[in-house]
Amino acid sequence: MPSVFVQGRPVASYPPLAPESRHGTVRRVTEVGEEVLHKPCRDVTEFGPDLAALVDDMFLTMYVAEGAGLAANQVGVGLRLFVYDCLDDVFVYDCLDDDGARHAGHIVNPVLEPLGPAGRRLLDEGEGCLSVPGAVMDVPRPDRAVVRGLDKDGAPLVVEGTGCFARCLAHETDHVNGHLCLDRLPTRERKAALRQSADRREEVLARRAARAARLTA
Repeated sequence: MPSVFVQGRPVASYPPLAPESRHGTVRRVTEVGEEVLHKPCRDVTEFGPDLAALVDDMFLTMYVAEGAGLAANQVGVGLRLFVYDCLDDVFVYDCLDDDGARHAGHIVNPVLEPLGPAGRRLLDEGEGCLSVPGAVMDVPRPDRAVVRGLDKDGAPLVVEGTGCFARCLAHETDHVNGHLCLDRLPTRERKAALRQSADRREEVLARRAARAARLTA
Protein backbone atom coordinates (compact mmCIF):
# COMPACT_ATOMS: atom_id res chain seq x y z
CA MET A 1 0.00 0.00 0.00
CA PRO A 2 1.51 3.40 -0.97
CA SER A 3 2.18 5.67 1.98
CA VAL A 4 1.44 9.00 0.23
CA PHE A 5 -1.27 10.07 -2.21
CA VAL A 6 -1.20 13.46 -3.94
CA GLN A 7 -4.32 14.61 -5.76
CA GLY A 8 -5.71 11.13 -5.16
CA ARG A 9 -2.81 9.35 -6.88
CA PRO A 10 0.02 7.37 -5.23
CA VAL A 11 3.49 8.93 -5.30
CA ALA A 12 6.89 7.48 -4.40
CA SER A 13 7.86 10.38 -2.12
CA TYR A 14 6.66 13.77 -0.94
CA PRO A 15 8.26 16.54 1.14
CA PRO A 16 7.16 17.30 4.72
CA LEU A 17 5.27 20.37 3.45
CA ALA A 18 3.51 20.64 0.08
CA PRO A 19 5.76 22.40 -2.47
CA GLU A 20 3.06 25.03 -3.10
CA SER A 21 3.56 26.39 0.41
CA ARG A 22 7.06 27.62 -0.50
CA HIS A 23 5.50 30.27 -2.74
CA GLY A 24 2.65 31.23 -0.42
CA THR A 25 1.85 34.15 1.85
CA VAL A 26 0.22 33.62 5.23
CA ARG A 27 -3.36 34.87 5.36
CA ARG A 28 -5.63 35.51 8.33
CA VAL A 29 -7.98 32.63 9.20
CA THR A 30 -11.61 33.74 9.43
CA GLU A 31 -13.58 32.76 12.52
CA VAL A 32 -17.10 31.60 13.33
CA GLY A 33 -19.59 34.45 12.99
CA GLU A 34 -17.96 36.03 9.94
CA GLU A 35 -20.38 36.17 7.03
CA VAL A 36 -18.09 34.52 4.48
CA LEU A 37 -18.14 31.29 6.51
CA HIS A 38 -21.90 31.05 6.69
CA LYS A 39 -23.04 31.21 3.08
CA PRO A 40 -22.36 28.93 0.09
CA CYS A 41 -19.26 29.76 -1.91
CA ARG A 42 -19.24 30.58 -5.61
CA ASP A 43 -18.00 28.14 -8.22
CA VAL A 44 -14.51 28.81 -9.54
CA THR A 45 -14.82 29.80 -13.20
CA GLU A 46 -11.39 31.29 -13.90
CA PHE A 47 -8.26 29.13 -13.85
CA GLY A 48 -4.86 30.72 -13.99
CA PRO A 49 -2.13 32.40 -11.94
CA ASP A 50 -4.49 34.05 -9.45
CA LEU A 51 -6.06 30.74 -8.53
CA ALA A 52 -2.66 29.06 -8.30
CA ALA A 53 -1.43 31.84 -5.97
CA LEU A 54 -4.49 31.38 -3.76
CA VAL A 55 -3.73 27.66 -3.51
CA ASP A 56 -0.14 28.48 -2.53
CA ASP A 57 -1.33 30.88 0.18
CA MET A 58 -3.85 28.39 1.49
CA PHE A 59 -1.27 25.62 1.86
CA LEU A 60 1.08 27.86 3.84
CA THR A 61 -1.75 29.24 5.97
CA MET A 62 -2.97 25.71 6.71
CA TYR A 63 0.48 24.66 7.93
CA VAL A 64 0.83 27.80 10.05
CA ALA A 65 -2.56 27.10 11.64
CA GLU A 66 -1.65 23.42 12.14
CA GLY A 67 -4.64 22.12 10.21
CA ALA A 68 -5.34 19.09 8.08
CA GLY A 69 -7.44 21.08 5.62
CA LEU A 70 -8.42 24.64 4.79
CA ALA A 71 -11.24 26.03 2.63
CA ALA A 72 -10.98 29.29 0.69
CA ASN A 73 -13.66 31.01 2.77
CA GLN A 74 -11.46 30.35 5.80
CA VAL A 75 -9.05 32.92 4.32
CA GLY A 76 -11.91 35.24 3.38
CA VAL A 77 -12.36 34.17 -0.25
CA GLY A 78 -15.85 32.91 -1.12
CA LEU A 79 -14.81 30.36 -3.75
CA ARG A 80 -15.40 26.60 -3.84
CA LEU A 81 -11.87 25.42 -3.16
CA PHE A 82 -10.01 23.64 -0.40
CA VAL A 83 -6.53 22.29 0.26
CA TYR A 84 -5.59 19.41 2.50
CA ASP A 85 -2.62 17.54 3.89
CA CYS A 86 -3.64 14.71 6.19
CA LEU A 87 -0.51 13.52 7.94
CA ASP A 88 0.31 12.13 11.36
CA ASP A 89 1.34 15.23 13.31
CA VAL A 90 -1.48 17.74 12.91
CA PHE A 91 -2.63 19.81 15.84
CA VAL A 92 -5.89 18.10 16.83
CA TYR A 93 -5.48 14.48 15.80
CA ASP A 94 -3.65 11.96 13.67
CA CYS A 95 -5.32 12.38 10.27
CA LEU A 96 -4.01 9.48 8.20
CA ASP A 97 -6.50 7.22 6.45
CA ASP A 98 -7.45 3.74 7.63
CA ASP A 99 -4.39 2.27 5.88
CA GLY A 100 -1.97 4.72 7.47
CA ALA A 101 -1.47 6.72 4.26
CA ARG A 102 -0.94 10.47 4.00
CA HIS A 103 -3.09 12.43 1.54
CA ALA A 104 -2.28 15.90 0.19
CA GLY A 105 -3.72 18.12 -2.51
CA HIS A 106 -6.40 20.61 -3.46
CA ILE A 107 -9.89 20.37 -4.94
CA VAL A 108 -11.71 23.06 -6.92
CA ASN A 109 -15.53 23.05 -7.03
CA PRO A 110 -15.77 19.96 -4.81
CA VAL A 111 -18.93 17.87 -4.67
CA LEU A 112 -19.30 15.18 -2.02
CA GLU A 113 -20.96 12.09 -3.45
CA PRO A 114 -23.93 10.79 -1.43
CA LEU A 115 -23.33 7.32 -0.02
CA GLY A 116 -26.11 4.81 0.55
CA PRO A 117 -26.53 3.15 3.95
CA ALA A 118 -24.75 0.03 2.71
CA GLY A 119 -21.67 2.03 1.69
CA ARG A 120 -21.01 3.91 4.88
CA ARG A 121 -20.60 3.66 8.64
CA LEU A 122 -21.04 6.71 10.87
CA LEU A 123 -18.24 7.47 13.33
CA ASP A 124 -18.73 9.95 16.16
CA GLU A 125 -15.18 11.22 16.73
CA GLY A 126 -13.30 14.34 17.75
CA GLU A 127 -13.03 17.06 15.14
CA GLY A 128 -11.45 20.50 15.21
CA CYS A 129 -11.90 23.53 12.98
CA LEU A 130 -9.37 26.27 12.34
CA SER A 131 -12.24 28.77 12.32
CA VAL A 132 -13.28 27.69 15.84
CA PRO A 133 -9.77 27.88 17.32
CA GLY A 134 -9.08 25.56 20.21
CA ALA A 135 -12.37 23.66 20.22
CA VAL A 136 -12.62 19.91 19.66
CA MET A 137 -16.07 18.46 19.03
CA ASP A 138 -17.48 14.97 18.59
CA VAL A 139 -19.10 15.10 15.15
CA PRO A 140 -20.74 12.12 13.38
CA ARG A 141 -19.27 11.56 9.92
CA PRO A 142 -19.23 8.63 7.48
CA ASP A 143 -16.02 6.58 7.53
CA ARG A 144 -15.73 6.87 3.73
CA ALA A 145 -15.99 9.85 1.37
CA VAL A 146 -15.72 10.43 -2.37
CA VAL A 147 -15.29 13.99 -3.66
CA ARG A 148 -15.39 15.00 -7.32
CA GLY A 149 -14.08 18.29 -8.63
CA LEU A 150 -11.25 19.87 -10.60
CA ASP A 151 -7.63 20.73 -10.05
CA LYS A 152 -6.29 24.28 -10.32
CA ASP A 153 -5.74 23.79 -14.05
CA GLY A 154 -9.35 22.71 -14.61
CA ALA A 155 -8.67 18.99 -15.06
CA PRO A 156 -11.27 16.56 -13.61
CA LEU A 157 -10.39 15.04 -10.25
CA VAL A 158 -11.78 12.31 -8.01
CA VAL A 159 -10.47 11.86 -4.46
CA GLU A 160 -11.60 9.04 -2.19
CA GLY A 161 -10.81 8.67 1.48
CA THR A 162 -11.45 6.53 4.52
CA GLY A 163 -11.26 7.12 8.25
CA CYS A 164 -9.93 10.49 9.34
CA PHE A 165 -9.17 11.54 5.77
CA ALA A 166 -12.84 10.93 4.88
CA ARG A 167 -13.72 13.19 7.81
CA CYS A 168 -11.43 15.88 6.40
CA LEU A 169 -13.01 15.68 2.93
CA ALA A 170 -16.52 15.96 4.37
CA HIS A 171 -15.52 18.78 6.74
CA GLU A 172 -13.94 20.90 4.00
CA THR A 173 -16.80 20.30 1.57
CA ASP A 174 -19.15 21.48 4.31
CA HIS A 175 -17.12 24.70 4.48
CA VAL A 176 -17.56 25.56 0.79
CA ASN A 177 -21.28 24.89 1.21
CA GLY A 178 -21.39 27.49 3.98
CA HIS A 179 -21.53 25.12 6.96
CA LEU A 180 -19.27 24.65 9.99
CA CYS A 181 -19.00 21.46 12.02
CA LEU A 182 -20.73 23.44 14.79
CA ASP A 183 -23.87 23.35 12.63
CA ARG A 184 -23.99 19.57 13.02
CA LEU A 185 -24.13 19.77 16.82
CA PRO A 186 -27.08 20.05 19.21
CA THR A 187 -27.43 23.48 20.82
CA ARG A 188 -25.86 22.47 24.13
CA GLU A 189 -22.78 20.92 22.50
CA ARG A 190 -22.43 23.88 20.16
CA LYS A 191 -22.39 26.30 23.10
CA ALA A 192 -19.84 24.13 24.91
CA ALA A 193 -17.56 24.18 21.85
CA LEU A 194 -17.82 27.97 21.61
CA ARG A 195 -16.92 28.31 25.29
CA GLN A 196 -13.96 26.00 24.78
CA SER A 197 -12.81 28.14 21.85
CA ALA A 198 -13.19 31.35 23.85
CA ASP A 199 -10.99 29.88 26.61
CA ARG A 200 -8.26 28.66 24.24
CA ARG A 201 -8.36 31.17 21.38
CA GLU A 202 -5.53 33.44 22.51
CA GLU A 203 -3.24 30.48 23.16
CA VAL A 204 -3.97 29.07 19.71
CA LEU A 205 -3.41 32.39 17.96
CA ALA A 206 -0.11 32.87 19.78
CA ARG A 207 1.03 29.43 18.67
CA ARG A 208 0.06 30.24 15.08
CA ALA A 209 2.06 33.48 15.19
CA ALA A 210 5.12 31.63 16.43
CA ARG A 211 4.74 28.97 13.75
CA ALA A 212 4.32 31.63 11.05
CA ALA A 213 7.60 33.20 12.15
CA ARG A 214 9.37 29.85 11.85
CA LEU A 215 7.90 28.86 8.49
CA THR A 216 8.48 32.21 6.81
CA ALA A 217 11.92 32.97 8.23
